[in-house]
Amino acid sequence: MENIKTDKSMIIQGEGYRISLLTDRLIRLEYSKKNIFTDAATQTVLNRKFDEFEFRVESAEKNLTIITKYLRLNYDERPFSKEGLKINIAGNALTTSGIWHYGDTNESLKGTARTLDGVNGEIPLGDGIISWNLWSVLDDSSSMLLTDKGFEHRDDEEAEDIYFFGYGTDYLTAIKDFYRLSGSVPLLPRYALGNWWSRYYKYTRESYKALIDRFNAENIPFNVAVLDMDWHITEVDAKYGTGWTGYTWNRKLFDNPKEFLGELHENNYKVTLNVHPADGIRAFEDVYPEFAEFMEIDVKNEDPILFDIADSKFREGYFKYVHHKLEADGVDFWWLDWQQGSNSGVKGLDPLWLLNHFHYIDAKKNGKRGLILSRYAGPGSHRYPVGFSGDTVISWESLNFQPYFTSTASNIGYGWWSHDIGGHMNGVRDDELFTRWVQFGVFSPIMRLHSTSNEFLGKEPWNYNPITEKVVKRYLRLRQQLIPYLYTMNLRANREGIPLILPLYYYDSEKFVAYKYRNEYYFGENLLVCPITEKNEVSSCMAKSKMYLPDGEWVDIFTGVKYKGGREIEIYRDIDNIGVFAKLGTILPLDARCTGNEINNPEKMDLYVFTGACGEFTLAEDNAELSEFDKADWRYTEFKNELVNNDSIDEKDYIFTISKADGIISDGISERKYHLHFYGIREFEFLHIESGDKTIEPIETNYDTDRNVLIISLPYISLEDDIIVKIKAASVYNSNEILENKIFNLLNKAQIYNDVKGEIFESVKKLEKNGHTFVLGEVCSICNSQYVKGAITELLTA
Repeated sequence: MENIKTDKSMIIQGEGYRISLLTDRLIRLEYSKKNIFTDAATQTVLNRKFDEFEFRVESAEKNLTIITKYLRLNYDERPFSKEGLKINIAGNALTTSGIWHYGDTNESLKGTARTLDGVNGEIPLGDGIISWNLWSVLDDSSSMLLTDKGFEHRDDEEAEDIYFFGYGTDYLTAIKDFYRLSGSVPLLPRYALGNWWSRYYKYTRESYKALIDRFNAENIPFNVAVLDMDWHITEVDAKYGTGWTGYTWNRKLFDNPKEFLGELHENNYKVTLNVHPADGIRAFEDVYPEFAEFMEIDVKNEDPILFDIADSKFREGYFKYVHHKLEADGVDFWWLDWQQGSNSGVKGLDPLWLLNHFHYIDAKKNGKRGLILSRYAGPGSHRYPVGFSGDTVISWESLNFQPYFTSTASNIGYGWWSHDIGGHMNGVRDDELFTRWVQFGVFSPIMRLHSTSNEFLGKEPWNYNPITEKVVKRYLRLRQQLIPYLYTMNLRANREGIPLILPLYYYDSEKFVAYKYRNEYYFGENLLVCPITEKNEVSSCMAKSKMYLPDGEWVDIFTGVKYKGGREIEIYRDIDNIGVFAKLGTILPLDARCTGNEINNPEKMDLYVFTGACGEFTLAEDNAELSEFDKADWRYTEFKNELVNNDSIDEKDYIFTISKADGIISDGISERKYHLHFYGIREFEFLHIESGDKTIEPIETNYDTDRNVLIISLPYISLEDDIIVKIKAASVYNSNEILENKIFNLLNKAQIYNDVKGEIFESVKKLEKNGHTFVLGEVCSICNSQYVKGAITELLTA
């Protein structure tokens, strides 16, 4: 295996102990009575070779002191103890002490959990490496070693092997160094970032084809078809056991599996099959004779091929005779639905971890980008995306837990959770709950609808009332549009070690308020998301969520309303939207294709530009989707928005630039058509567009009154040319006219007395004359509905 050893110059070793300085804030502490230490990789740790740095060592009789820029370690050179080993951490935050003593309990900000199976609401979470105690500890003592020979126990199984993270509140650096230690987040294939259709249901080839045809006809884009266990034979002779495990297509339902999979591929779907491997391969399976001969099993007596993923020979046959044969017919990746505990037959080896490890390695054969869908199996599981969070109960409590559960998983580097969006089982029919779950799902790492085997739980949008159907379709299309942005964040996670979703406190770590709002999170580089996880209030037809807006100015991407940051606010949203905010200066790239489910690099793009501040974004695209990053297969396009006369209040000069593409890939795109959406601009005094040495005339310009957005549509322009757009215009957010219209719309929907609505609106129409504070006072004295008052207050104080 690759050399991962720490340089000798960064190691302090004595009788029974070894201390490895990985960074000036990350220390490995080993203790072995046998004086045996390991340099091999483990299930959790793949690399210990970090850059050298300066440190000091002071040694006296049984008193060792190691000093780095951030840490001061004191050790009595005896077996690790609370009295004999401590580390002082530099920094000041929301804690009274920056000292760790060996054995101290870490009050971490939590990590994640193995599964949400059967959960109705909230469960306890495991620890992560992010803590407001300024320190955390990762115990790797029980991990198996990964060597050229496979998995091995440590020579000294009683040895201690722990990693001390003393990063204070520098959470981003802590996560980046965790990835350096434990392995980077792999790149996902592009299709994984679109919508997944999944349902535990006894489909036939004909019924599935009809479903796909209707999705196409109604322009509902899905990119992944997930076939749950009924794809295989489930009714078997009792002498073989249950039908839960299976690898043989049910030809009563799918008469020609290869043709069926080909039909899905023709419709731009990738396919994954659900498997429960625990019962191994039994005599009724198509693959049994060949595999049994390979394993030297008694075929005549129909002896089963027992599942033993820890055995190298079983693994060889398992992939060669079972999975590869099905993949040759068109299966793209596997859903490993392991629910049978943690006993692999080998002490210390979790069969789930083994399945994830070997399946992901196999998925990357032939240099292609790997993917599996499976449950979390402990620290280091981020190397095997994506995570299947399990079978949740359909309830508001379950929905309310998932945003927190998802963002907090980043504290242990687990950034690609996939939930059963809409909930899996039980519960009651609630169209509003389904709508809110889909809205969250679109702004979660993986968007996968799913439900259990129940005729009344289908998640097809047309199964719901017309309002829900309309909103859900719009959001599923939005997820498809977001793929260029998500794919760039996919690369960022791989190259920079920054998960797609981060809790608020990653960027406001020294503000207590940032730890208060569990369900609010950053969604990539540019967006802040606050899902709605409670029911609408009757009189207002709105739900509310309390949130914190960090410093700066933010724009709701759906409403176009601008908000002052650095404060806590209540937001009110009808069923159409949740809170999604972009900071002024943000440039958000979207796929502008209006129909279809293609996920290749688009020739048409929407660029959302949030005017009022300078900003930039670099779009990343590739073509071959190689298993490992290769610079030669990537193309970068930089978008930049500049304010030239930023001091002017009434008018601003904007220069928006699309730089020529950096890098050439074989995706067949030589030209691109852009629609530029300038938030906060209504009328412009001057507009000039040039590319190369040519003046470009826009195809058309429009104004979206609902979002307060000027839309400029450009013709196709070569990727080899810069595009420069110059605009002189007033940046107008939250004008009295705009607020008046928005308040009218929310009053129009409100289920309150019409005369009260009229009285409220008469007051609102005096904004220009009386000012926001006076009008707000009048509204509050007139209106009895707390939610209507709250929604108007949100707009007038934005």
